[in-house]
Amino acid sequence: MTAPLDSLATRALSLARAALARPGAPAELPARLLVVDAERQTAVWLEGGRAATAWPVSTARAGIGGEENSYKTPPGWHRIHAKIGEDACAGAVFVSRAPTGDTWCGETREDDLILTRILTLDGLEDGVNRGPGRDSLHRYIYLHGTNHEGLLGRPTSHGCVRLSNADVCALFALAREGDVVLVAAPEERAIPDPKGGRFHYAGLAGSGMSAIAQFQAMTGGRVSGSDRAFDHGERGGLRAQLEALGIAVLPQDGSGVGGDCTALVVSTAVEEQVPDFAAATARGIPIVHRSEMLAHFVASHRTIAVTGTSGKSTVSGMIFEILRGASRDPSVITGGDLPCLQAEGLPGNAYAGGSDLLVVEADESDGSLVRYAPAIGMILNLQRDHKEMAEVAAMFATLRARTREALVVGDAENLDPFAGGSLRFGLTARADVCGEDVVLGATSSRFKVGSTSFEVPVPGAHNVANALAAIAVCQAAGVALAEMAEPLSRFSGIGRRFQTIGVARGVEVVDDFAHNAEKIAAAIRTAKLRTNRVFAIYQPHGYGPTRFLRQDFITTFARELSPEDRLWMLEVFYAGGTATRDFSAADIVAEIAERGVRAEFAPSRDWLIARIASAAQDGDLVLVMGARDPSLTALAYAILGTLQGGRPKA
Repeated sequence: MTAPLDSLATRALSLARAALARPGAPAELPARLLVVDAERQTAVWLEGGRAATAWPVSTARAGIGGEENSYKTPPGWHRIHAKIGEDACAGAVFVSRAPTGDTWCGETREDDLILTRILTLDGLEDGVNRGPGRDSLHRYIYLHGTNHEGLLGRPTSHGCVRLSNADVCALFALAREGDVVLVAAPEERAIPDPKGGRFHYAGLAGSGMSAIAQFQAMTGGRVSGSDRAFDHGERGGLRAQLEALGIAVLPQDGSGVGGDCTALVVSTAVEEQVPDFAAATARGIPIVHRSEMLAHFVASHRTIAVTGTSGKSTVSGMIFEILRGASRDPSVITGGDLPCLQAEGLPGNAYAGGSDLLVVEADESDGSLVRYAPAIGMILNLQRDHKEMAEVAAMFATLRARTREALVVGDAENLDPFAGGSLRFGLTARADVCGEDVVLGATSSRFKVGSTSFEVPVPGAHNVANALAAIAVCQAAGVALAEMAEPLSRFSGIGRRFQTIGVARGVEVVDDFAHNAEKIAAAIRTAKLRTNRVFAIYQPHGYGPTRFLRQDFITTFARELSPEDRLWMLEVFYAGGTATRDFSAADIVAEIAERGVRAEFAPSRDWLIARIASAAQDGDLVLVMGARDPSLTALAYAILGTLQGGRPKA
């Protein structure tokens, strides 16, 4: 998916102006300029400071660098040295800049061909792309056509810049010898050495923050952290587990950002008013976003990055368990809790294995996924969640461009723009890894991939899709199907992903992380596989996200809940900060009720527990849904406990 020309021009001009500070740069912005944006995998032709056209490209799989024999694309300023092949036909094959007489006619070929036209590059930056051992011209770095047109938009070359054969002809017609070319490297910010000093995490109790902190500690780093939940005496179990890993838990009063503190790690949720943030600013201590920490770990491992608007935690957990069961000894950093790790006394969202394989969630909610350059990238789905889909699609395009080895993509039609050269998974004929003979049960599902049978001990059609995603990724990582079936059959789920808390008086209580329309729909549909009447409880989280998804919630609950089902909605969860609280969940409930759903606003949890206990009957299922608030699991247990103790008066 190529971004609109205006946005590409704005970015290309910004990159070019910033690069004027490089040694060897032109004195001013050239009137005729080609900007190769390695992060977005595009080439933009600028004339007089305006974009004339843009094309998808492929730079080197090995990344950006000028070293001889590195198979990297050299960065910085160049001039077009020579134009070769003006009279050659489209698909003409070149070797050592000379036509061979062979012509590529679109057939599938594994070898990497130089086709149609060549523009050689002469570096202008001494020690970067010019001079002994780093000379672009002597390294045979070209702009050229390719027989791997389906891989354009991803870094897959051996050092050159590839274009489609039609596009290289168009560039050839525009360009002149002596025109300037800028290869702009991906933007990266250096962070302090994670093993070189103490890193302090503000908001340590958050699932994303605690996972990275644990991983840093498990891999030899010195870590401390703070959280207002710990200050209030909450989440004592998590605190003890973190301290057992050597992570010092300190008050969130700024005192942790002093002495031997090398860096403060924050998430997007940590505001400048937080004492640790203010103290780091005042003392000049580097402030590092959690995504920068994760990007560091991604870059230093053979990383599998899982993104998408639904299913990231479950798929990450499945991949981890398959790789672990297949003796690959992987690491994992995830947003959900893996019971298999909790059984080992860990919090469950991080583990450091002995191999170079690392499984991570690449989060689109705060835009941080664009920082990652994984070995294997995965795009699960594209739905409306934290942001508009067009904005998320642009992030997916960047991740696609930065993926080094293989890309795995779902078979939904709205993912087609990212699918060139990818391995696709799903339940349709479009999928390379296709699930067949699917049987959905109340507690598990069965299916086949080719001749291999699989069973996953988690219910729901969405979990079949999740399992197929994990299978496809592990196949891309070199694991045979026969090695996957047994580990996947032991998959123990993810905390708060349709997790049964217990059964009392014949009423099952389930805890689920669902918080957007698609996830809520999937949870309700899964519940209906095992009950005729669902008692749905939902707590929206955050006033901004709830405002954004309000109409989606109304539509989804009205569509998915039957006349016999019930819905209770708690007030919007507010974790503090400067959010505008200008509406109530009661307003949303009223609109849902107008659609014919038996929906009520729950003014308190005690009221809600009593209401459910008085109405629930044998065979009902209570489904507690919501995100961010760690006490929702306690609510589920409180409902179960009341059911076990007898029916209270309403």
